[in-house]
Amino acid sequence: MVTTHDVRIQADGHIELGARLYLPERSGPLPAISMAHGFAGTMAHGLGRFAEAFAAAGFAVLVHDHRNFGTSGGECRGDIDPWQQIADWRRAISYLESRTEIDPTRIGIWGTSYAGGHAIVLGATDRRLRCVVAQVPTISGYEQGLRRVSPDALPALNNAFAEDERAQLRGEPLRRQAVVSTDPGVPAAYRSQDAIEFYLQPISSGLWENELTLRSTRAARMYEPGVWISRVSPTPLLFVVALDDKVTLTDLELAAYERALEPKRLVLVPGGHFAPYVDQFALAERAATAWFKEHLEAASG
Repeated sequence: MVTTHDVRIQADGHIELGARLYLPERSGPLPAISMAHGFAGTMAHGLGRFAEAFAAAGFAVLVHDHRNFGTSGGECRGDIDPWQQIADWRRAISYLESRTEIDPTRIGIWGTSYAGGHAIVLGATDRRLRCVVAQVPTISGYEQGLRRVSPDALPALNNAFAEDERAQLRGEPLRRQAVVSTDPGVPAAYRSQDAIEFYLQPISSGLWENELTLRSTRAARMYEPGVWISRVSPTPLLFVVALDDKVTLTDLELAAYERALEPKRLVLVPGGHFAPYVDQFALAERAATAWFKEHLEAASG
């Protein structure tokens, strides 16, 4: 039996994070896992299945929405600052520590896609964590940008970034773009069919819009979590990499894994970036559950 509880986490003076806590029917204090969703999504985008599986395996699980998304607060909806998301995630970890059901010495994290990059940074900089799972993680915003935006389109994109900055100086609203679109005339972060199907899947909460700020894309192109990879050690690191990842890019992930120090483990799954959420869910989930059992089940101390 697993029970779920919707909770609020005070991130700073005026922002609360919406989160869901999964508690297994097991005597405590419990080992725990903190989870977060990827770029421009919500915790309703495929994270529930993982959280339920981890909780069924005996772990307390906390899944939160990043600020400005889903059930979390934030007036600038659809705005993504990776470093603010990392700071908020630290607060979610602190919240887990404060719960009486939780053993604060046995907390791990699981991040996917953009949050997989966050998991690398947190693993390298927060020694409260006992282990890390990074699923199809962002490694280099710069390198991803080189592959996903053609050289012919780059001048227009850079001009859009500049115009957005000038508009902010004039006090105008932030420029916006779609998260996904098949229309080449609509600025969008993703255009592939698998991305469109993933982001536009029915969301029970209804708290998602196909829109984000343009400056979120600029920040993503400047984000380089891969530079932290060798600093995660001695915290154990699991990489779950899709063999045909055209979003966070398989070769970048494999090269980053090679730079990581022990203890580490690599699990390869068939398919593209979204396969671990869908047809390869069982493989990705089993690998993560085994990693958490190996590193969080041991007695505290």
